[in-house]
Amino acid sequence: MQVILAQPRGFCAGVERAIDIVERALEKFGPPIYVRHEIVHNKHVVESLRAKGVRFVEDLDEVPAGMPTIFSAHGVARSVEEVAASRDLPVIDATCPLVSKVHNEGRRYAEQGREVVLIGHAGHPEVEGTVGQIPGTVHVISTPEDVAALTVADPEKLAYVTQTTLSLDDTEVVVRALRARFPAVAGLDTKDICYATQNRQRAVRELAGRTDVVIVVGAKNSSNSNRLREIATQMGRAAYLINDASELDPAWVAGGARVGVTAGASAPEVLVDGVLAALRAIEPIEVSVLDGVEETVRFRLPRELEDVRPAAQMQPVGGR
Repeated sequence: MQVILAQPRGFCAGVERAIDIVERALEKFGPPIYVRHEIVHNKHVVESLRAKGVRFVEDLDEVPAGMPTIFSAHGVARSVEEVAASRDLPVIDATCPLVSKVHNEGRRYAEQGREVVLIGHAGHPEVEGTVGQIPGTVHVISTPEDVAALTVADPEKLAYVTQTTLSLDDTEVVVRALRARFPAVAGLDTKDICYATQNRQRAVRELAGRTDVVIVVGAKNSSNSNRLREIATQMGRAAYLINDASELDPAWVAGGARVGVTAGASAPEVLVDGVLAALRAIEPIEVSVLDGVEETVRFRLPRELEDVRPAAQMQPVGGR
């Protein structure tokens, strides 16, 4: 069986930073450490950290007074920050810097007196956090049909930002619809979609062009992982999103299929290794890796954790 691995795949710099923050906080403060929401959308990452003494909560009322509290990589609303401050919780912010960039852009547009359109999926933690970071009116849309139904106070005072994990193609369609209906709308094309999302989507597009079946390793609630599966499907390939090797169906790869494997930005490489082992158990495999972008981006840690070295981290990820 021919198996081709996408490059890049798996952890991005924002996810690596978020997990590193939790590991270092554990080393500095000792367990338990509290994290609001899943630190990243991957059950294996979450369970690994939970076993070390991390407690994941959805409401800060669940955090005992004075306990170190981490905000997840998806970001939080201002109201959450205010609750933490009112309870004197020592907060460490693991929000991805590229998500924070979107927050800053949205606030800048609001300060200019503009209503803000957020292109994203309603209910996603990143979208909820971004809406809660921008003062004034924020409209959440995801399709050109939403643009047609949009009602704004002043078409000359409108701007848009985007969720960082969207499909580039789908977002560009919505942006074109916005610009057609509101020619004065301000925005930065699709640059708010993060570099890692763009790199992984380009890689899966190339992967789908060379294979018959695409396996995406990632969580069902991971926006960027779902987009990878959708892109492969749109290119006419059978594509499946699985949490890990236990969900792999041998029937998907029967009949000499060329199999492409990639992973969402919150999926550790150890899960890809597990899928390769499962494929190898079906029949002998020959593995190759696509030429692709070698990501070298690293984000700085919060100052209070820079000098802390965790005793044990998750298995490193990267190219094979």
